[in-house]
Amino acid sequence: MRDFHHPGRSATFATNGMCATSHPLAAKTAIDILERGGNAMDAAIAGAVLLGICEPQMTGIGGDCFVLFTPPGSDDIQALNGSGRAPAAASAADLRARGHSTVPLNTPDAVTIPCAIDAFCRLSADHGKLGLDALLAPAIHYAETGVPVAPRVALDWPTAGKTLQGHAVEHYSNNGKPLTTGEIFRSPGQAEVLRRIARDGRDAFYTGEVADDILAALTTLGGVHTGDDFAAASSDDTTPISGTYQGVDLVEHPPNGQGATAILMLNILSHFDIARMDPDGSQRAHIEAEAAKLAYDTRNRLLADPDHTARLDHMLAPETAAKLAALIDPQNAMPDPAPVAEAVHRDTVYITVVDRDRMAVSLIYSIFHGFGSGIASEKFGILLQNRGAGFSLTPGHPNEMAGGKRPMHTIIPGMLRENGRVIMPFGVMGGAYQPNGHARFVSNMRDFGMDPQTAIDAPRAFADAGALKIERGYCETVRADLADMGHTITIPDQPIGGAQAILIRPDGVLEGASDPRKDGCALGY
Repeated sequence: MRDFHHPGRSATFATNGMCATSHPLAAKTAIDILERGGNAMDAAIAGAVLLGICEPQMTGIGGDCFVLFTPPGSDDIQALNGSGRAPAAASAADLRARGHSTVPLNTPDAVTIPCAIDAFCRLSADHGKLGLDALLAPAIHYAETGVPVAPRVALDWPTAGKTLQGHAVEHYSNNGKPLTTGEIFRSPGQAEVLRRIARDGRDAFYTGEVADDILAALTTLGGVHTGDDFAAASSDDTTPISGTYQGVDLVEHPPNGQGATAILMLNILSHFDIARMDPDGSQRAHIEAEAAKLAYDTRNRLLADPDHTARLDHMLAPETAAKLAALIDPQNAMPDPAPVAEAVHRDTVYITVVDRDRMAVSLIYSIFHGFGSGIASEKFGILLQNRGAGFSLTPGHPNEMAGGKRPMHTIIPGMLRENGRVIMPFGVMGGAYQPNGHARFVSNMRDFGMDPQTAIDAPRAFADAGALKIERGYCETVRADLADMGHTITIPDQPIGGAQAILIRPDGVLEGASDPRKDGCALGY
């Protein structure tokens, strides 16, 4: 139990249903859907789409999603890949010929076909109860009438908003200025798009006037996207992957997501006696940072579109982790892995819902960098992701950009399973940090016995882009010790990521945890 003399956040407890996410309106909407007879999938979709209005710098219908879920009363974890592909005419060779070594972030070259809407429509039809019209109604309402900008959203807006260009400036700023806390953000164009989707399904987004509006924004800037690319957008059922740490299974989405990186990182950490270390001390932070460097370097070399990821078994093999763990010097830092384009990304939303029948949904949804590509369509204001920046331009690399290919993705939903029983859907936001965040969250609970809320609240560190980023929750002595080990220490301007989780307790009680680094909460009924 936390010390109530100190500021903090209590976990939320309920029995019928629970939602944890990064904005209160989305959490409330999810609970409203449950109380109306919807299931966890209905609630997660309704909340997720609304998050695109509440946190437009983080996500939106021009983005992608990944989902893990269990059917009612089942521990069979299923997965849906709602990530989009590069347009058929995309070419790494063309970008190299134009002098690029990485995919430029704020150009049509980085815009892959958004697939979240296809995924939401499919999940609603196959696993929901209420229908799209009911699920999209809250987002339509708030897009039309507006949402007051929350404090964390306002913190992000000035920096993220620098990428806005053309029509996006009109749709996502106040005459060119960032919106501030309490100002009302409206998106009537998106409300109209959602009305059409509610009425006509996914084709209302991927064909006709809406698709033409998006294509005009892209082709005007030199994009090679076509109507056929949009019409062909499709989400896919996939098979989850998993690894075991301290008696619990971490279940992840397979490539093209980076979930295998979290499993590898925990496999590496299993070779160290983490539980005997100070959870907020320098030794644990050092070992974790070194494990992350090795796991991320493996990710950068191997992970790609599922049709091009050939060495996943090697990445997850125990002997691979053992060889990597042997490379870690307990007292000296190694160099960081070669950086990739997504290293600075931290913009994602996550929602998890568990209903009375114990259907559990773990859903993550993003437009990649802050405000995505910065490109929005003229009429409807659909902001487009820049997920193509996750591609490599290295010839022959498994993740090399090519037409119709999915890029390596940072967003990863998670679930924990113990003795065959699903015990917790969870997610950690924060772009590249997410595998490190999954591993730290699991270690906090299994090595140190923390409850989910305490595990989320605990300070974070992340070896990223040549530096070890240390949140202010660490003391100065720890920072000094890490610097003596050879780490370049920085204190980031913004906190590292965010997290949400719902523990499904054996006694039938749901325990929700929500990260104070975001504006959201866990709500139950």
